[in-house]
Amino acid sequence: MQIGLFGFVIAAQNPTTSAQWFVEHFGFAVGVDIGWYVNLQHPGHANVSLDFVQRDHDSWPVAARGKQVAGSLVAFLVEDVDAEHARLREAGLTIVLPPVSEPWGQRRFQIAAPDGLFVEVLQRVAPDPSWLAAHGLGPQ
Repeated sequence: MQIGLFGFVIAAQNPTTSAQWFVEHFGFAVGVDIGWYVNLQHPGHANVSLDFVQRDHDSWPVAARGKQVAGSLVAFLVEDVDAEHARLREAGLTIVLPPVSEPWGQRRFQIAAPDGLFVEVLQRVAPDPSWLAAHGLGPQ
């Protein structure tokens, strides 16, 4: 399969409002806004889109139509997770997981986003060699 674009689509109460949150806090740009549908692009990532669809719109899957998103997490890999945490905390966003360094090689935190969505911001860090060894992932 040849994939030309990867997109994540979110069922939103108000697509424009939800999309603007990602524009304001994560630097996305609006590609299309027709009210019930908003497409976002991020500079430098032309093959990735973040889209918002009115959750009760006829184009949304019937089984999920009108329902709020639950259990969805969007992740962004960054170079300095602590700087991003400070910036987003200063902006007043709700931190649901404070910064933590994981033994598998990530430093991350999570915030609440509109429409029941969560965002994880993470960076790669050196993994703990003893954790890797305990999970059969150490040097062979």
